[in-house]
Amino acid sequence: MEGGAYGAGKAGGAFDPHTLVRQPHTILRVVSWVFSIVVFGSIVNEGYLNSNSGGEKFCIYNRNPSACSYGVAVGVLAFLTCLLYLALDAYFPQISSVKDRKKAVLSDIGVSAFWAFLWFVGFCFLANQWQVSKPKDNPMNEGTDAARAAITFSFFSIFTWAGQAVLAFQRYQIGADSALFSQDYMDPSQDSSMPYAPYVEPSAGPDPAGMGGTYQQPANTFDTEPQGYQSQGY
Repeated sequence: MEGGAYGAGKAGGAFDPHTLVRQPHTILRVVSWVFSIVVFGSIVNEGYLNSNSGGEKFCIYNRNPSACSYGVAVGVLAFLTCLLYLALDAYFPQISSVKDRKKAVLSDIGVSAFWAFLWFVGFCFLANQWQVSKPKDNPMNEGTDAARAAITFSFFSIFTWAGQAVLAFQRYQIGADSALFSQDYMDPSQDSSMPYAPYVEPSAGPDPAGMGGTYQQPANTFDTEPQGYQSQGY
């Protein structure tokens, strides 16, 4: 059950790319990876315009450099995060430690939820700065499609990352129902915390080592003449 709950294959199994690409969370990671490329690529390529005076370039979002910087930073970091967790998905079936698997799934929940929040902030920030942008700053409407694309795919990224968090939480719940996930399994015979050997029923046959049965008092050990006062015949 553990292998099915936390990734393709069984713990310690070989990497199977065909099974990996069919995993819903892997598909969402690839989609999020593509969206991040669109966001930071659109801003880097067409998000900065030349000023009318021929000076330095300015951000297309209301001349606010923070808006462009935020969009590029979030896009690049999301791109790298997707690659990291895609590599984790590929390596996951080979993780034999239950604790390590649990940590991986919990980190997936936290990171995905955090990135959904960052994309929500980015969408609101870029959309607001785009609405208050002055037409006179861009009379030729240069880069407007790229600016809208960055806003649109920032919005889509909220749901792809939130979907990853939901799928990771479902995987955690499925694994939590398994005893192998909640605690490390240990063979009782190998448990050093057990101070005494398990009870063994005494066998009917001979016990050369003297360890198999329970204690029995030897017969006739104290079979002597009864002691005490006895009447004497005179």
